[in-house]
Amino acid sequence: GAAAIRGFQGGAGQEGLAFPSAILATAKHYLADGATTGGVDQGDASMSEDELRARYLPPYEAAVAAGVGSVMISFSSWNGVKLHQHGYLITEVLKGELGFKGFVVSDWAGLKQLPGNHAEQIALGINAGIDMVMVPDTWREFLADLRAQLQSGAIAMARIDDAVLRILRAKFALGLFERPLTDRGLLATVGSDEHRAAAREAVRRSIVVLKNDGILPLPRQGLRIALVGSAADDIGSQCGGWTIGWQGSRGSITRGTTIVQAIQAELGPKASLAYATNADGIKDADLAIVVAAEEPYAEMQGDRQYLVFPQAAGEDIRALKARGIRVLTILMSGRPLTIGEELGNSDAFIAAWLPGSEAAGLSDILFGAYKPTGKLAFTWFDEVASIPINAKVPGPGVLFPFGYGLSW
Repeated sequence: GAAAIRGFQGGAGQEGLAFPSAILATAKHYLADGATTGGVDQGDASMSEDELRARYLPPYEAAVAAGVGSVMISFSSWNGVKLHQHGYLITEVLKGELGFKGFVVSDWAGLKQLPGNHAEQIALGINAGIDMVMVPDTWREFLADLRAQLQSGAIAMARIDDAVLRILRAKFALGLFERPLTDRGLLATVGSDEHRAAAREAVRRSIVVLKNDGILPLPRQGLRIALVGSAADDIGSQCGGWTIGWQGSRGSITRGTTIVQAIQAELGPKASLAYATNADGIKDADLAIVVAAEEPYAEMQGDRQYLVFPQAAGEDIRALKARGIRVLTILMSGRPLTIGEELGNSDAFIAAWLPGSEAAGLSDILFGAYKPTGKLAFTWFDEVASIPINAKVPGPGVLFPFGYGLSW
């Protein structure tokens, strides 16, 4: 997170913001957004303050130290109290203890989830320490009720002054008063070769090799490869949610390189590649690469009680293994899934996450142009019943411990 902030803002602290391509970074969603009971989106994180501080506050301490410009509040609750009204966590902890000098922003219509009528909801949020309110539609009503709460004394002018000061400080740091409009000359750089090279590097550095029984790296010559799975030729599956549209989608939603294209580009004249959407289309091969992918999702649309491996891909792996064909499984997902059976049926297994538009970063690893360096940033559970789990060493419930990742 701290590294991303430096990348967006151009350096540590808001003094790094005043140049044309700087973007104000936002750390979100404060706090313990990923710790809700059952992993339910916008749910309740039930835990002691000691656990909250030990496990979920450190990333925000790092973000503040890196000079993050804004922090967004979570829709979720802590022990039954909505974060959008939590003055202790926002004003005392974030702004006070951590010394955050930027502005706090609500999530999409977040104040409307608070108790009371609209005016009372505004007072709860502003008084808790929210400086900028995301009002997607009812902004006229918001302004009227905010003024009324200010005039009645429900919100103090000093609180408004503090919020305005924090917002103006960020705008001055960004140079918005000198340069209020976007520099459209920068548009030509978006999606440039330089950007795509950086994305390709990010892919190859994030890939985690979970299993390798002498399969990887692959030779470029003399190998008959069967590539199986509709996701192997699908940019949308590689990108996941929040791509072009809110939930993302399958299909050619943006420009880029699919896994089929990336592998084909690596093969020499004495190698062959056969592609089929399922195992029925493969008759014979030296190696089958099965590409499994979650359906694109974002936010609550991704809530699942059981995080299972994609069924169709699992059937393909079993069918190919039964024919005596070696199997390399590539899983594209936004999270760990239950993979015990598929792992056992695979000769090699790669967690490719959501590689986005540049699948050539994956082929860089497959064919040995680069050694894999990716490590798990969490513990991979053996079954859903083991969640929640945080372990850095093998043990009950652990399929792969935190920090695991093979190389060669």
